[in-house]
Amino acid sequence: MTTARPKTERKPAAERRTRPGPIEALRGWLVLHVYGLISSLGRIAARPWATLLTVGVMAVALALPLALWLGLQNLEQFSGSVRESREIGLFLKPDVIMADAERLADALRARDDVAGVAVRSPEQGLDEFRTMSDLAPALDLLEHNPLPAVLIVDPAGDSTALAAALGELDEVEIVQHDALWRQRLDGWLAFGERLVWVVAVLLGFGALLVVGNTVRLDIQSREEEITVLQQLGASDGFVRRPFLYLGVWYGLTAGLLALALVVAAGVALQAPLSQLVASYGSELALHGLPAVRLVQALALAVALGWLGALLAAQHHLRRTRPAEL
Repeated sequence: MTTARPKTERKPAAERRTRPGPIEALRGWLVLHVYGLISSLGRIAARPWATLLTVGVMAVALALPLALWLGLQNLEQFSGSVRESREIGLFLKPDVIMADAERLADALRARDDVAGVAVRSPEQGLDEFRTMSDLAPALDLLEHNPLPAVLIVDPAGDSTALAAALGELDEVEIVQHDALWRQRLDGWLAFGERLVWVVAVLLGFGALLVVGNTVRLDIQSREEEITVLQQLGASDGFVRRPFLYLGVWYGLTAGLLALALVVAAGVALQAPLSQLVASYGSELALHGLPAVRLVQALALAVALGWLGALLAAQHHLRRTRPAEL
């Protein structure tokens, strides 16, 4: 007599499927992103003029605050360096000889609030005045040098308090300290920095709107395709991923174009600005963006493009998502 084997219940096919391993999951994730990347490039190539317009407007919006920031960084060359604006000039009395001036300089160097002292003799001052003035023939008619010895003091701390203290010395007749000019310069520079931030925020918001509107128009042109994908069960991430890459491409291209515009503006202004500064007996070389600022500017442009595309895509997905999903 044979015994009947107990029947084993067969599991549904969905339950018999094995979950993908980490390698398969990573491969699928990479495939989806490559698909989004390639499809976004195809959408850009399909509309070259619209792409050029969007990138151009965004590049100008990014180039303006960059140019203002560079202008502030180079402003120091037009008004004198910060170190020179802090220096204190001590014009000694006419009866102070050079030996006494040297001893006074050594005494000042020993102070904690003094970083350094340079001594300028009357002869050096006369030679400098002769080269900087058109009165050189008249200076040759002088029987003696009327200029006193001068000490150039570099303060280590509060220059205003140090200038007031040095003015009490017996050997000092005149103290030259451009404290008021320095305060005004600091005020203008602070105002300029705040202006750059305000302009950068406004134009950055404008660039965000430009990218968002461009992506919105692209989404509307593919509304039927997106609706079919949603009905078939496509996730929001799958639908919006190509548009996010589209925003990234817009931001990256606009950032590179903005940097090129800033460089071109600097090259165009270098020659006439150098001639203008040379007429005042000085030299000027415009400094460009350092490497760190270049990377930050590109990262900001990419972030603006990505964020604008995300806002546009997310708004459309919330509006068209099927109710059963």
